Amino acid sequence: MPALMEKPLGLRRIFLGVLASVCLVLPASSAQSGEAGETLKFEIDTAKTFPISPFIYGINGGDWKGKCKGLTLGRCGGNRMTAYNWENNASNAGSDWQHQNDAFLGGGEIPGEVMRKPVAEALGAGVSILVTIPIIGHVAADKKGGGDVNQTPDYIHKRFVESVARKGAPFADKPDLNDGKVYQDEFVNWLEKQFPNARKDPKAQIFYCMDNEPDLWQGTHARIHPKKVEYDELAKLNAEYADAVKSVAPKALVFGPVNYGWMGFATLQDAPDRKNRDFLEFFLAEMKAAEAKAGKRLLDVLDIHWYPEAQGGGKRICEDDTNPGIVAGRLQAPRSLWDDTYVEESWIAKDVLGKKAIRLLPRIREKVEKNYPGTKVAITEYYYGGGAHISGGIAQADVLGVFGREGLFAACLWHLGKTDARFIYAGYALYRNYDGQGGQFGDTGLGVTGGDAAKAMLFASVDEKKRLVLVALNKTDKPLTAEIHLKGGAKFAKAKPFVLTDAKAELVAGAELSAKPDGSLDYPMPPYSATTLVLIP
Repeated sequence: MPALMEKPLGLRRIFLGVLASVCLVLPASSAQSGEAGETLKFEIDTAKTFPISPFIYGINGGDWKGKCKGLTLGRCGGNRMTAYNWENNASNAGSDWQHQNDAFLGGGEIPGEVMRKPVAEALGAGVSILVTIPIIGHVAADKKGGGDVNQTPDYIHKRFVESVARKGAPFADKPDLNDGKVYQDEFVNWLEKQFPNARKDPKAQIFYCMDNEPDLWQGTHARIHPKKVEYDELAKLNAEYADAVKSVAPKALVFGPVNYGWMGFATLQDAPDRKNRDFLEFFLAEMKAAEAKAGKRLLDVLDIHWYPEAQGGGKRICEDDTNPGIVAGRLQAPRSLWDDTYVEESWIAKDVLGKKAIRLLPRIREKVEKNYPGTKVAITEYYYGGGAHISGGIAQADVLGVFGREGLFAACLWHLGKTDARFIYAGYALYRNYDGQGGQFGDTGLGVTGGDAAKAMLFASVDEKKRLVLVALNKTDKPLTAEIHLKGGAKFAKAKPFVLTDAKAELVAGAELSAKPDGSLDYPMPPYSATTLVLIP
C-alpha cells in the first residue's frame, strides 16, 4: 500500500478571491455540431422526480458579482482558519508557510472582519455561506510574522492564545483582548448580531463547519497539535463546539468533521485509537449519541473533502495537464462518485478496495443510514483539474449533475489549478446561467435511464416555469447523437441548445431543434461538448 496521504496540490490557504485569467491556446473541435455519429438512447421519466439541493453549486471564496454570479454557496475555509483568532484577525499559516503567525487574512484590527466581509458579500448577493469554527484549542495571538513560531521559547503560551467553545459569562460586543482566551460561542453570537436576518431567506443562510481537515493537524498544524488526532477526541470536540454554536444560533446547520480525503474518513489518517474501526461510522454513531445526551441534533451535515486520486497517463487528474491520458482519466473520474461498475485507476480502488468501485456517494449514504439517519452530506472541497481545458468543463458539469441526482446537500469547489478556471465556470453556467440571462437548471430532478456513462451523460430537470431543462455531455472526441425519449406524458415541440465546446469557454446558443413525430428528440452532440437543452412546448 502506498503512503496513504493524498494531500491536495498547492498551498491550502483561504480562498478569498478568484484567480486571474490566463490565456491558453486550445485545439479546435474535430467535428461540428451538425454531425450525428453513434446514437445513444436515453429515456426521461417525468413521473420519477427528486429534489435537487440549491447548495451544490458552491465555491470556496466567491466573487458574487463577477465569475461566481449565479452560484449558491460560499465557504470561508482552508488551513488558515484552524488557528484564526476572530478577536484580532491573526492566523497561523501552518505548514503552508513556515508555521508563521501573521496578518495574511487582512481584516485589520476590527474584530471578526475577516469573516464579516465575505458573509456580508454572500448574503447581500442572496448566497449562503459556510463559516469555519476553530476547534483545535489554540489560535494565533499575534501578527508578528518572522517565520516559524517555534523560534520563540514557550511559543504555545507566548504566540498562541487558548480557544474554547463556551465563554460561560455574558457576551461582549467588543471582545476582551487581554483575558487570555478566545471564545467561539462569543464569535458566533457576534456574527449572528451582525446579520440578524440570516436564515430568513432559505437560500441565504449562515452555516458553520467544525474546523478544517483535522485528520492532517499533526502535519499542517504541528505547532498546535503535534500528535495525531484520535477518534474519541475529534468526536468530543465536534459535539462540544457544535453544542456551543447551537446554544447561540439554534437554527444554524452545523457541518463536520471536514475530513481531508479517503484515509481521513476511513481511518482518521491511521489514528492511534483506530482499533480497525471505520472512522465515519464511528463518528456518526457518536454524534447520534451526543444528540440523545444534548437533546438536540449537533451534526446536521456530514462534511468531507474529495480530491480524486484517479490517474490518467500516470498522473493524478487533479493536475491541470491536458495530455490524452489525463484527459481520458478526468472525463471518467466523476463515475467514481456513483457507478458501481466503474473501477478507476487509483491506489484507493486497487490497493484499498481490491480492484472494486469506489461509488463514493452511495457508500457514504449507507454509512449515514446505518449510523445516523437523517444526516445530510456535503463535499466542501473538491477539484477535478483542467480548469482551462474543455475536459475540466465537462467533468465539472458531470460532477454537478451527479451531486444533484445523488442527493448531496452542499458542495464547494476549491480551485487548486495552476491555470485559470474558465472552463470550470462554464461548467457551472450550464446549470446556473446557460443563456447569459440567469437561465437555470431546475430544482426538481427527473429520472434518466439509458445511454453509456463512459461516453455520454444526460441529466434532466423541471425548472420553476415547468419547462424541462437538460444537460447533455459528450465525453468522446467523436460526434454522438443523443436520442431522447420522454415517459410520463410530458410533450414538447422544440428544443433550444446552449453549447460548450473546446472552441471557447462560453456557452453558445444553437439553432432550435424540432421534436420528431413520435415526440422524441435527436440531438447531435459535438465532440468533447456539454449542452444545456431547454425543451419548449
